[in-house]
Amino acid sequence: MSDIVFPGKFIESISNAPGFDAQNFVETHQNLPAPTSIRINPSKYSGQQPGVEVPWCPEGFYLESRPSFTFDPLFHAGCYYVQEASSMFITHIYNSIRGEMDEPIRALDLCAAPGGKSTLLSSALNQDDLLVANEIIKTRVPILTDNLTRWGRSNTIVTNNDPRDYGRVKGFFDLILVDAPCSGSGMFRKEPEAMQEWSVDNVNLCQQRQERILADVYPALREDGYLIYSTCSYSEQENEQVLDWLCTEFGMESVRIPVEQDWGVVESQSTEHKAWGYRFYPGKVQGEGLFAACLRKTESSGETKAFKKKDQGKPDYKSIDLLKPYIKEPANYYFFKLNDDWLAIDKIHREDLETLQQYLYIKKSGVRLGSLAGKDLVPDHELAMSLMLDRDQIQQTELSREQAISYLRRDEIKDLDLSQKGWNLMCFEGHPLGWAKLLPNRVNNYYPKEMRILSTGS
Repeated sequence: MSDIVFPGKFIESISNAPGFDAQNFVETHQNLPAPTSIRINPSKYSGQQPGVEVPWCPEGFYLESRPSFTFDPLFHAGCYYVQEASSMFITHIYNSIRGEMDEPIRALDLCAAPGGKSTLLSSALNQDDLLVANEIIKTRVPILTDNLTRWGRSNTIVTNNDPRDYGRVKGFFDLILVDAPCSGSGMFRKEPEAMQEWSVDNVNLCQQRQERILADVYPALREDGYLIYSTCSYSEQENEQVLDWLCTEFGMESVRIPVEQDWGVVESQSTEHKAWGYRFYPGKVQGEGLFAACLRKTESSGETKAFKKKDQGKPDYKSIDLLKPYIKEPANYYFFKLNDDWLAIDKIHREDLETLQQYLYIKKSGVRLGSLAGKDLVPDHELAMSLMLDRDQIQQTELSREQAISYLRRDEIKDLDLSQKGWNLMCFEGHPLGWAKLLPNRVNNYYPKEMRILSTGS
């Protein structure tokens, strides 16, 4: 690899950071490529172990080489997510504290796009738990929604709100993850272009923005709830100093997370309050730069009362009965209509959904089933990807890899068996990719245009 020229004052600025070894750091960036890692979806993936397990995440694996994920139908089926290994440490934090939280759990991923940590939490949560994934930037919401759709869980809500909007739902969440916008130094090896954005002034601005985000969302965390804070920065200003600020400003209590010595994770403590943090340095861990910490809230910010919609008349049982055959255990779900589409979410989350609707801009709630045309369902892509779909009631067409790529491109699918007329779930190795309608002389491809493969490779 060619020599890397770090931004001026960068090495000097982190020279006193806990566990920092300048020589090892520089040599690693110059000589060792970033590893490739994926995290499987335990609700979908059933194949062989794809590589060497990431030590702090049982669902994470290092791959020997980087394949073309764009042309792997299993990726589009939601069988795995391509994620940097250090980021998977959030799983370990969650598993370390989950026994301390009453169930069911309401969890918020505040800065969620593109969805790596949201899908991670989704796998860790139980079906009775609720995940709310929020993205502040409107243009980044579609990729977050698409990735959570692929993951297939129904206990998920996606919102597009500023953190201050969450101050209205006081004491609502048991767990809040803030993977804060930062100066990005932890990504220098993987994304060298990030070096152009780094400066001492930018670090200062990021710290101020991180504190504003945390202050805005703080009221939404219930008393005794947990905050997981993370960045991809090595700067103490964005990490340990933010922990001290949280402890001083809000009286938060640091939570120590157990780590194995052979993982190579550096355990640090903040200067003032001795709050525990966990640092990942390339060369010490097989992964990129990360800082993560966990704190517990020790005071109450009040509690938002549950909202119940006024009686709007009897549900449309006739339409709902037409939907039920498509759903596993339909008695467990609340069916509701949005414009022409029918949606479903776990009944246990109905009240939470109706409460959040009063305060937040919701982009996705549960699973969009589709629209009814007479007695027939025009199924939505979300239903195809959902774990709630009762596939025993659905016609399915198995595709070869070449056919699957053509389907995902919305190209003509060659040599396709057209004997099963009507709606078909198009599958690869048994995993759903989406819908198509088979007609006597053609195929109507219903794979979403905005999700199709645009690359001309193979």
